[in-house]
Amino acid sequence: MKCRFLIAAALAASVAVPATATELEVTHWWTSGGEAAAVAEFAKAFNAGGDTWIDGAIAGSGGVARPIIVSRIIGGEPMGATQLNHGRQAEELIEAGLMTDLTDLAVKEGWADFVNPTSLLDACTVDGRIYCAPVNIHSWQWIWLSHAAYEKAGVPVPTNWDEFTASAPALRAVGVVPLAMGQQSWQTSGAFGVLTVALAGPEVWLKVVKDKDVDTVMGPAYTAVFEAFGAARQLSDGADIQDWNQATNMVITGQAGGQIMGDWAQGEFQVANQVAGEDYTCLPGLGVNKIISTGGDAFYFPLVDDADIKAAQLRMASQLMSKEVQVAFNLKKGSLPIRGDVDLSSANDCMKQGLEILASGNILPDGNQHLSPDTNTQLEDLMVEFWNDKSITPAEVQKGYASIIADAD
Repeated sequence: MKCRFLIAAALAASVAVPATATELEVTHWWTSGGEAAAVAEFAKAFNAGGDTWIDGAIAGSGGVARPIIVSRIIGGEPMGATQLNHGRQAEELIEAGLMTDLTDLAVKEGWADFVNPTSLLDACTVDGRIYCAPVNIHSWQWIWLSHAAYEKAGVPVPTNWDEFTASAPALRAVGVVPLAMGQQSWQTSGAFGVLTVALAGPEVWLKVVKDKDVDTVMGPAYTAVFEAFGAARQLSDGADIQDWNQATNMVITGQAGGQIMGDWAQGEFQVANQVAGEDYTCLPGLGVNKIISTGGDAFYFPLVDDADIKAAQLRMASQLMSKEVQVAFNLKKGSLPIRGDVDLSSANDCMKQGLEILASGNILPDGNQHLSPDTNTQLEDLMVEFWNDKSITPAEVQKGYASIIADAD
């Protein structure tokens, strides 16, 4: 009861400008050029409100940052706020009573009335209580194509996956790597998911990630995807890079024909002053099935004793959800806003495609909403090993994949 009282008191205080600035350490893994430009919009808004954003960026991917974030919270050294993907990543922390309940704030501000799709808020909800503020919609379901690379090869920019794979010899002939792929395990696993949705279809994909159907993994639709992914391994030969944004840079500079990557890649194109439709093309669903997934990022607020920090946490949560901050952040991040009531007339061609698909309802949940972090890690390790070791056959990795899904929680 004492904890609930303190939160309620902090909520009441959150509507006013703070009497004194409160420093809030914020951890996240947004460190690429586009990501840094986007998160700066959050910091600017928070500082303008009278508080002080202490940036706690953790270099590397979410796979590097999440264990550090969790360890600090469990170890009694919590930050003021932290980025995580909305879904199951904070599940155990919430169950342990280590995260701030934002329900009172969410009800007061009517989050349920404007968060679209509703699954984003559902992903922040445990036992009927809301524990995070979703800040964007990120979709994995894209391939990004370099106009400069295709102009050099003398072939048209592809309009779908089949045309992309068929263009590979022409790209190789002029020294261009067809497919940019970094060595981070989440990149290969994510690309496999995109290929699955495009080639096998969203219903088949859902039977595996949501229903944990092993028979589907071993069925003909998934067999075809594993074979296609196995063939795609040849397309990235020569891309000796590690990070995802290095792969994006290969597309930006015309060193690679394309990259399967989420829409956060748009931030890198923007920082490089490239124009969608002129310098690069984006194909949702690999040009096969115009669909987007509705994953993304959310901010969680570890439970602390300091009343000033509690109040600052709630002020930050409120700002993150505001119209102005949603527009400023997402235009630079390349993601879609979680609000359906904001003006995005200045959005580029790729973002407009995403907004149209979102409005059509042709959407998927993100895999993080159905698979635990442990299961995701196992799949990522398996797929990166398969991608880099061409002696592993598609049939062998298919059996390994099925084994992991069989034990998935």
